[in-house]
Amino acid sequence: MYRVKKVLNHNAVIGIQSGDNQAYLILGKGIGFGKKVTEQIEAGPEAAVYSLQKSTDRGNAGELVKSISPVCLEISNQILDAAEQEFGKIDRDILFPMADHIEYAIKRIKGREQISNPLTEDIRVLFHMEYKVAEQIIPILEERMGIRMDADEVGYIALHIHSAIGDEKVSHAMQVAQAVRECISLIEQEIGRPIDVMSLAYNRLMNHIRYMAARAMKGEALKVNMNDYMGVKFPNAFRVAENVCRQVGRILHCELGEVEIGYLAMHIGRVANEELDAKEGE
Repeated sequence: MYRVKKVLNHNAVIGIQSGDNQAYLILGKGIGFGKKVTEQIEAGPEAAVYSLQKSTDRGNAGELVKSISPVCLEISNQILDAAEQEFGKIDRDILFPMADHIEYAIKRIKGREQISNPLTEDIRVLFHMEYKVAEQIIPILEERMGIRMDADEVGYIALHIHSAIGDEKVSHAMQVAQAVRECISLIEQEIGRPIDVMSLAYNRLMNHIRYMAARAMKGEALKVNMNDYMGVKFPNAFRVAENVCRQVGRILHCELGEVEIGYLAMHIGRVANEELDAKEGE
């Protein structure tokens, strides 16, 4: 049972749990309707309960909930429901930073302030299912507020969802996306043409760079060394891979193991074999 501390709206209340005397946000259809402070309520199976004692990247949940509109909390909860249906159990504590982001996104949209996210397309490919779930916010905002969220804003919501399904912070996911974008750009400069984003080789390359960056941040290392073989057989691809690995290390503020170079060179060779073969034959 919970004692009502504050009614936020018809569907959201802050309650004090009788067992631990701690404050919780309770979201559920009609849970706040007609309720008064100190009244006892029970959170049914359909209600979502969030501790206000948790700390997040954007601050303490108890402080954040004071500045976030109940509607944004509800919308964030809806998106997390959709994420849970898609991915199974997730860390729902991301509700508060996600709702905080949605709050500011709505203000930007209403103020006609266009946010730029140069990594949107990379996020869409790297975190494809997270992005698909995040897109569900578009019809929700249109129905509830008569506004439309663009792809750049959706990309940021996708990063929050990615954070909820894994142990990677939103800021780390953004760093990985940035590392992938800069590396792809470097490779395109070297081969002298854009890489076909629809190709299987591109998909493999992008995912390899993603996991390479994740290994670097966790301090993990590959066990098999392909450097000698790739350095002799495909010297141009190996040279490009060396440069790309240096860039990844710079972006992520860590050092990649040398063994990563050979594996990356293999993927670069798959993507750009025609151009690299031509250079190697010169």
